[in-house]
Amino acid sequence: MNAPFKLRPYQQEAVEATLKHFRKSDESAVIVLPTGAGKSLVIAELARLAKRKILVLTHVKELVEQNHAKYESYGLTGGIFSAGLKRKENRHQVTFASVQSVSANLDQFKDEYSLVIIDECHRVSGEDTSQYQRIIELLKQQNDSLKVLGLTATPYRLAMGWIYRYHYRGFVRSEQDKPFVHCIYELPLSYMINRGYLTKPELVNAAVAQYDFSALAQDRFGEYADKDVNELLSKHQRVTRAIIEQVMELAAERKAVMIFAATVDHAKEITGYLPEHETALITGATDLAERDSLIRRFKQRLLKYLVNVSVLTTGFDAPHVDFIAILRPTQSVSLYQQIVGRGLRLDEGKQDCLVIDYAGNSVNLHHPEVGEKKPDPDSEPVQVFCPGCGFANIFWGKTDSEGRVIEHYGRRCQGLLEPLEQSERPEQCDYRFRFKECPHCGAENDIAARSCHQCKKAIIDPDDQLRDALKLKNAMVIRCAGMTLSDHGDTLRITYHGEDGEELKESFDFSKSSQRNVFNKRFGRRFANSQAPKEFSKVDEVLELQALVPAPDFVIARKQKHYWQVQERIFDYQGQYRKANGA
Repeated sequence: MNAPFKLRPYQQEAVEATLKHFRKSDESAVIVLPTGAGKSLVIAELARLAKRKILVLTHVKELVEQNHAKYESYGLTGGIFSAGLKRKENRHQVTFASVQSVSANLDQFKDEYSLVIIDECHRVSGEDTSQYQRIIELLKQQNDSLKVLGLTATPYRLAMGWIYRYHYRGFVRSEQDKPFVHCIYELPLSYMINRGYLTKPELVNAAVAQYDFSALAQDRFGEYADKDVNELLSKHQRVTRAIIEQVMELAAERKAVMIFAATVDHAKEITGYLPEHETALITGATDLAERDSLIRRFKQRLLKYLVNVSVLTTGFDAPHVDFIAILRPTQSVSLYQQIVGRGLRLDEGKQDCLVIDYAGNSVNLHHPEVGEKKPDPDSEPVQVFCPGCGFANIFWGKTDSEGRVIEHYGRRCQGLLEPLEQSERPEQCDYRFRFKECPHCGAENDIAARSCHQCKKAIIDPDDQLRDALKLKNAMVIRCAGMTLSDHGDTLRITYHGEDGEELKESFDFSKSSQRNVFNKRFGRRFANSQAPKEFSKVDEVLELQALVPAPDFVIARKQKHYWQVQERIFDYQGQYRKANGA
């Protein structure tokens, strides 16, 4: 059977990467393609090539229908299992289904499937009790070699980071278990735009007043409570009116506008400022028949403005959309990319898509995420080379006015080292930029480790160290606000300054190799924020570069007869106690 569509080169590469991976491994895999890259064609081609039963899952009926239609355009017949589409067919070789409908009818999926494809797979959580995981677990009982493939434009979840562990270009995203093991193919948004596969986003700063959501409390997913948002917005009705006036003014030269509101009340207010005969409002409470009717009229260009609250971020395809107005806050890079992606599909006569963010979301569309939550608003992705293996890591960090990295938050090198034996899995480079030393064997561990990865013994928790020291009358704990270095011949003296004016001192005799080694282990390995660890052999070398010698967060000393002896220096502290100047 000849395919009715000629796959684009990258789509063919994604298909071939899948076949290659699953010929040698049963471990789950992810393909990352930007919104508008044609994931449904990749799914259709994989389904066409499959010899045994496969199940294609997604979370909205629109995507079930879209993926099914692409497959049937090959002249093949596939089943649909979706309550929303009023069809429950599961006897075909290929079944396109909603995750909710399959999860509610697990007893009808007792056949042996060879492959599960999950569209919009960033929605898969790591919870064993989730709908996706329960389906996968059931199918694995029928076939322990079940292959699981995910497709997404945004391979990360807020509060989880990356949804996979290993990347095919030779680096590690996480040391923890994730819903997927491997990313086997990825295409950046810039590739699609530069080659004319997607419309260029015209990112414009709002020319009128913006909302300021920065004072609101966030939940663990970085989102805000509707009550708090509504309270804030109710005080800024003039801002909303001014924003919508500007949107209408700019929309005069545009074909279709999608407006993303913060809450239902907010969406209703926005709709009230727009021309009634040209505007539709869709929320989670909108009747499904009415919703389908409104979307159809919007796609037919009978409506110009489509206002929505969290319901049209995936599975919605209207290529003529050429203006995206974001009036809702979000810390989710994934959600932000999905929102902007609604306007990037190609359409006849469309030159670009205007994107205006009125909510002050600081998201870089082209370099979206580093896997961890952004430490602070000033952080940006920075490149940090590993001193051990040379791998170019991307971490959150900060740069100076000339673009030089002055600080980064990376913990461990993400590089993968090629195994000696072909049958072995590549090992992650064990170089750590930040580390907690095991008091038993000296091995370097992650700063959050509770037990040593090498000797397996328990590592004393920094909070316990501080708590115990604070209870002792003959112990002193200072929050270190900085330190000064001075030389006394071959001896380096360090004075630690507490934020309340306290001082502790210790010395290292560089003429003795043992003390020199201790200094290099404590400070040299962390030199320049771990970007360029150094082995110092002389005191003069340290003093020349003293601005780059790191200070600990806390210093613990015990009282001897006539002086205080430094016993512990706690670096990279992340516990419950406040650090210096952190009030």
